[in-house]
Amino acid sequence: MNLIIWLSFLVSLALMIIIARKNLWVGFITGALVLGIFNLSFREVLIEIQNTLTDPSILLLALAVGLIPLIGGALEVSGLMDDLVNNLKMKRKSFLAFGPAFLGMLPMPCGALLSAPLVLRAGLDISDDKYTAINVWFRHVLVLIYPLGALLVTSKMANLSLYVAMLYIIPGFIMMIILGYIFLLRGIHGNLKTSDNIIRKKIFIPVAIILSAPIIHLILMSLFKNIIQEIPLSIGVLTSLILAFCFGKLNWKRIKPISLKMKPWKFFLIIIGMFLFLNMFKASNISKVIADIVFCKSFLVVVIAAFLGFVTGRVQMPFAILLPIYYSKFGVEAITYLVFAVMFFSIFMGYIISPVHPCVSVSIEFFGSTLKDFFKRTILPVAISLFVAFILSIFCV
Repeated sequence: MNLIIWLSFLVSLALMIIIARKNLWVGFITGALVLGIFNLSFREVLIEIQNTLTDPSILLLALAVGLIPLIGGALEVSGLMDDLVNNLKMKRKSFLAFGPAFLGMLPMPCGALLSAPLVLRAGLDISDDKYTAINVWFRHVLVLIYPLGALLVTSKMANLSLYVAMLYIIPGFIMMIILGYIFLLRGIHGNLKTSDNIIRKKIFIPVAIILSAPIIHLILMSLFKNIIQEIPLSIGVLTSLILAFCFGKLNWKRIKPISLKMKPWKFFLIIIGMFLFLNMFKASNISKVIADIVFCKSFLVVVIAAFLGFVTGRVQMPFAILLPIYYSKFGVEAITYLVFAVMFFSIFMGYIISPVHPCVSVSIEFFGSTLKDFFKRTILPVAISLFVAFILSIFCV
């Protein structure tokens, strides 16, 4: 039975990755259906499809993600993006690292779509796959230690102090910066092409438009804690789009050509496909089968952790799966800060290159890259990170 589950899981992953090289959302849906057909009854598969297509939070998220590229398109067509870049005096390396990282400090689903148009302005001499990798990698550098993100929830699960846990993860944060520079930014030279006379207003307006979505999202979530979180997100994104049209002095008739250029329906369908795959995964027994192969502590907190981060495209869910396994397998009632840091970092490394991770998928689609090329750019720094984590876990965990 376990052999069938493993086979179906690996086949679904292989099909998803192969098909996604041509069409991401078709790849996700195909992988999800294969996973469901092999592990669930026909009725259960239909239920998971129905649950995915009727879940208001998924539909609202897909709608918001579909609108985000229209914001970038409006900024581009109106010339506001040109105004921003032309009035920044920065080295291209600094710009490529700082832009995504800055926007990552205000986390929102698929926020990589907000930083993508900004990153693209660094020059035409950078390949699509490198742009994709830079956008994803540096957007998540600060997210790794951001105290109000995944770290908040996972440290609470482990019953640890949030800020002490953050201190233990800082070495991973430093390693991400170093590896990002070596593998992604090294070899990029020169400054951004800017105007001689800097006009601060032309920096402020596009930045305010871009940041309005996550800021409104965060404010409304804090004010209305009992509503579906994707409602504030949709309101924030829609507000940002309206501001882009208003300050860009665009007629709303321009929405059609901008939509044809940015293809928002692709991003909508990517989110639907991703959640269908995730729901099929959660409904199957794959998590239990994965837990059965654990044979040592280091293997669990690094290899299995990274694997779950990769296949789910999440951080909190793999952590919730791993924590009870760790407690029961090794006969402990609490997790140390060092074990927590290694486990969290390993999950994060798997998550950061997962095709089920929304930022990865939408960045690949935006820049016109492929999963294969994205992996070529990121697999080595991720492998080095996990190797360091594994060595640390052997001697210290």
